Amino acid sequence: MTVLLAQISDLHLDGSERATRRAERVMEHLRSLPRPVDALLVTGDIADHGTEAEYEEAARVLRVPFPVLTCPGNHDARPAYRKALLGEEPSDGPVNRAHRVAGAAVLMIDATVPGRDEGLLDAETLEWADAQLTALPAGVPALLAFHQPPVDLHHPLPDSCRLQRPQDLAALLDAHPAVVAVLTGHAHTAAASTFAGRPLIVGPAVTWTLRLPWEGDAPADRDQPPGIAYHLLDDDGRLTTHYRVVV
Repeated sequence: MTVLLAQISDLHLDGSERATRRAERVMEHLRSLPRPVDALLVTGDIADHGTEAEYEEAARVLRVPFPVLTCPGNHDARPAYRKALLGEEPSDGPVNRAHRVAGAAVLMIDATVPGRDEGLLDAETLEWADAQLTALPAGVPALLAFHQPPVDLHHPLPDSCRLQRPQDLAALLDAHPAVVAVLTGHAHTAAASTFAGRPLIVGPAVTWTLRLPWEGDAPADRDQPPGIAYHLLDDDGRLTTHYRVVV
C-alpha cells in the first residue's frame, strides 16, 4: 500500500490577514482533494512569535478530517505550542512525537534550540529517536521530519542557521536502515538533496518563498503562492515527491 503524505512548512501565523489567508488557502486545497492524504506533516515555524494566540489560530486553521502531525521550528515556543496547539501541560522539553501512518512510521522531531535559529538534535532527542526506531517491527519504513536542514542549500540565509552537528544525525541513520528519507522545512524553498545516503526533501513555505542568489538580491519573494509537497512512500521504501503551489 502506497502511503500518501502532504507536507507544509513555515506558516508563520502572526494574526495578520495575509498569513491567515495563505494558510487557509492551503488547507482548503487539501480538504478539496478527491482522495484525502493519509496525513499532513507540518515541519515547523507554525507561529511567528510563539504566542498562545498564534497557536490557537493554528489549531483552528489546521483542522482537517485526517491526521495532522507537527514539529516545532525556531520561531515556535515549546510551552505555548504544547498548551494551545497540542492541549498539553506547557513545558520546555523537546516536543518529539512518533506516529504510525498506513504502515509507515513518521517521527516528528524537535530539532530546535530555544532562543536560537540554528537546529540541534540534543542527547534526549537522539536517545528518543534511537529507541523509537529500534522498536519498529521489521519491514516498517520510517521517515524523520524536523525543521532545520542538515546540509547547505547554497543560500547564505538558511545556510547560516542549519542543523548543527549533522554527524549525530548521520550516525542515527547509519544505525537504522529502516529510515528511508529525511524531511525538513525552514529554508522557505522547495529543494531536494541527499544526506547520509538518504533523500533529503525540503518542503516549501506557506508564508513566503526564498529568492535564491541567482534570482535577485532581495531574499524574500512575498508574491509567490504558498507551496505543498506530496510524498508517496511505496511498499519497497521508495519515496517520490511532487511539489504544488496553491493559487
